[in-house]
Amino acid sequence: MAGKKKNQNAQFAMIGLIVALVACIASGLIGFANLLGAIGMFPLPENIQAGVNLALQISVALLIVSLAVAAILNPDSVRRFLTGRQARYGSNSLILTIAFVGILLAVNYIVYKNTDLLGSPYDLTEDKSNTLAKETIQILGELKEPVTATAFYATNSNTTSAEELLEKFENNSDGKFTYKFVNPDLDPVSARAAGVTGDGKIQLQMGETKEIANFATETELARALLRLISPGARAVYFLQGHGEVSLESAELALSVAKSTLEAKNYTVNTLNLLTTREIPEDALAIIVAGPQKPVSADEVELLKKYVDNGGSLVVLEDPLFFTEFGDADDPLADYLAEEWGITLNKDVIIDGSNPQNPYAAVSLRYNDHPITQGLTDSLIVIMPQARSLTISGEKENVTSTGLISTAENSWSRPNANVSENPNFNSETDTQGPLYMAVAGENSATKGRVVVVGNSLFAIDGNFDVYGNGNFFITSVDWAAEQTDILSLSTRPSTPRTFLPPTETWRFLLLVLAMVIVIPGMVVFFGVSTWFARRKRG
Repeated sequence: MAGKKKNQNAQFAMIGLIVALVACIASGLIGFANLLGAIGMFPLPENIQAGVNLALQISVALLIVSLAVAAILNPDSVRRFLTGRQARYGSNSLILTIAFVGILLAVNYIVYKNTDLLGSPYDLTEDKSNTLAKETIQILGELKEPVTATAFYATNSNTTSAEELLEKFENNSDGKFTYKFVNPDLDPVSARAAGVTGDGKIQLQMGETKEIANFATETELARALLRLISPGARAVYFLQGHGEVSLESAELALSVAKSTLEAKNYTVNTLNLLTTREIPEDALAIIVAGPQKPVSADEVELLKKYVDNGGSLVVLEDPLFFTEFGDADDPLADYLAEEWGITLNKDVIIDGSNPQNPYAAVSLRYNDHPITQGLTDSLIVIMPQARSLTISGEKENVTSTGLISTAENSWSRPNANVSENPNFNSETDTQGPLYMAVAGENSATKGRVVVVGNSLFAIDGNFDVYGNGNFFITSVDWAAEQTDILSLSTRPSTPRTFLPPTETWRFLLLVLAMVIVIPGMVVFFGVSTWFARRKRG
C-alpha cells in the first residue's frame, strides 16, 4: 500500500519558523525603540543608535531568510497554509486590519494637515490644556502686522513643548503668527544679531520692532507680544562716577548686557548724579554695577526719593576686598540695610563645591520669584569674587526674597582673612548655604530693589556662561516692572497619576489580574480556537 511519503526536512523547517518568530519579535522591539527615539521620547547617542540600526537590519534579514528556508524545506505546509481554511480566515483578518490602520492613518493625516480643528471648541481634555487663555487669543487677534517667532534652541535641547506652544499661537493667529527654530550652536551669528544669549529664548519680530521671551511659556510669550504691540519708552540708567564697570568694549565691560537690553527695546543710558543732581523722569530702573568707590550720601538720598516714588534699583556690589572702598562708609549699603533689611556682608564667599576655583560662587538653588522663573537647577549662575547677603529683619510694607543660594559646602570669610588658606575655618568663617542675591518690594511705595553681591557675573566674558546673562536680564525686567504687565487666566492642570493600592493584598490582586489573568485568558482563548479549528480541519 502506497502511503504518503513523510517529508524528512519538516523538523528543520520548524526550526526555521522558530528562528523567524524570534527574529520577528526582535525586529518589533528594536523598531519600537527606534520609533521612540525618532519622536524624541528616548533619544540615543549616535554610536548606540548606529548599533541599534545594524541590529534591526540583521533581525529583519534573519526573519526573511528563516521564512524562505522554512518554505523551501517544507513547501507542502506552505501550500496548505495558503490555500486552506486558515488562509481564508487569515486573509479576512488581514484585510480588516489593513482597513482599520488605513482609516487611522487617514484621520490622523487630515487632522495633522488641518490643525485648526484642534482649537478651543474641539479641546476634549478635562482641564482644556490645549486651549490658550482668552487674554492670549485676544492679543493674537489684535496683531496688525505679521509676527515671526524665532526660537533659539541648542543641539541637546528638547524643543517639543516649545514647538507645541508656538503651534497653538500660530493656529489662533489667523495667519499672522509664524515661527521657526534656529540652533545657536550651528548659527551663532544669528543668535548674536538677535541679542540672544543662553538657550531656550524666543525672539518675536513685527516689522522692525523686536522683543525677546526668556523662556517658552504662554505667559512669557503673551507678555512679549503685548510689549511688541505697545512698545512705549523703556529707559534704564547705569550709574557712573564711582569706577563702575564700563558699558563700552573694554577689559571689564557690560557691552553685551547693554546690547541685550537694547535688543529687548530698552533705551540704555548712563547717569552721573554727581553732576546732574537729578534722576530722569523716564527712568524705569537705575543700575549700580560694580562701584569701586562709595556712592555718596547725597546721591543715595536722591536714589531713596526716586525709589520712594515707585522707582527701582539694581545694585551689584563686589566684596570690599576687591574694591577701593578701604575703611570708608558705604551709604548705599547702609540705605539697603536700614530701609529694606538687606545687608551686604563684609566678606567673600568661598565655594567648596568648586575646588578648582573656590572664590567663584556657584548657585545651588533658586527660590520662587519672577526673576528666577526661567532658571532651573541645570542652568546655574556663577559669580567670581562674590560677597554674601543676609535678610536682616522685617521692614514695614517690605517683602524681601532671597533669590540665589550657594551649596552647604560653602562659607563666607571676613575681608581681613581673605588671603589665608581657603579651607573652612570654624573660628572665622560662616557656614553656607549663603544668599548671593536678594530682591525686595515695598507694597506701599511700589519701589523695588535687586541686590547682588557681585558684578563680574554680568561682564562680557561671563555673560553667556550658563544662566548668568539670563539672571541679569530678568532682574532688570522685574525691577523695571516689565514682567507683570499681563496676568493670564490659565487653568490649573489636572493631575493624572496612578497610585497603586497601599494594602499588600490589593496590590497583589491587581498584579495577578493585570499580569496573569487577563493575558492568560487571551492565550487560553487563542489556543482553544486554534485546536477547535484544527479538529474541524
